[in-house]
Amino acid sequence: MPASKIYPKDLNDLKYAKFLLENVSFALKITNAIGIPIEKGVERLPRKWSKSVNSFVRNALMVALNFAVKTLPDKNSISSHEFLHKVSVAFTGFVGGLFGLSALAVELPITTTLMLRSIAGIAKSEGEQMDQIESKLACIEVFALGGRPKQDDSAETGYFVVRAALAREVAGAAEYITENGITEEGAPVIIRLITKIASRFEINVTEKAAAELIPVVGGIGGSAINLIFMNHFQNMARGHFMVRRLERIYGQNTIKAEYEKL
Repeated sequence: MPASKIYPKDLNDLKYAKFLLENVSFALKITNAIGIPIEKGVERLPRKWSKSVNSFVRNALMVALNFAVKTLPDKNSISSHEFLHKVSVAFTGFVGGLFGLSALAVELPITTTLMLRSIAGIAKSEGEQMDQIESKLACIEVFALGGRPKQDDSAETGYFVVRAALAREVAGAAEYITENGITEEGAPVIIRLITKIASRFEINVTEKAAAELIPVVGGIGGSAINLIFMNHFQNMARGHFMVRRLERIYGQNTIKAEYEKL
């Protein structure tokens, strides 16, 4: 359907989706909340931190992928309890804030899985068929959204560019899981998907951990950081699945072209 035929309500939805997906970064949200530039926290991270966080992120995403494939088959059991999920991650953030980096290996998989449950609820509310493997992997894709590389090149951060970069890995993983399930986590197609998503999700996790290391934060601040973390990815999910809903109506090419014009 030509872009001129997009109904005004759907065009407004697309504008709102782009606002959610392309505007305020997670780091800026944290800075605005605590009044201290996130770079102050990054300076306090240990030198060996990058290797550790990469391992934590990969593990958290694998836990989330297992949860998505094995525990989200019943579309009727999924609901968008966004507030309840925020309360839950506030508690995990409180614990993380008290114990610092040593708690992240335990806290991050729990927080990521709670976020995934909320993301799935949002997906369902936007018409996704949650018994389909493609919809489950679209939920995992959300963790790759909103993470800005150190060299912030807009060509690398655009929503459709990120989706295009993941398309081959998502398609390969969907085919593999459909045929074999998620029994072999070491399958190359699964590893490639997790690696690609982790490279972007890791940016936000590093910013979250850095904020929790700022002396004024502590346990209570850790709860606030996790609330911002959850809200950020709920916004990414809402924008992502609004776009996917409109693509099902008008086609991806039409929606992409209109999105880029906005």
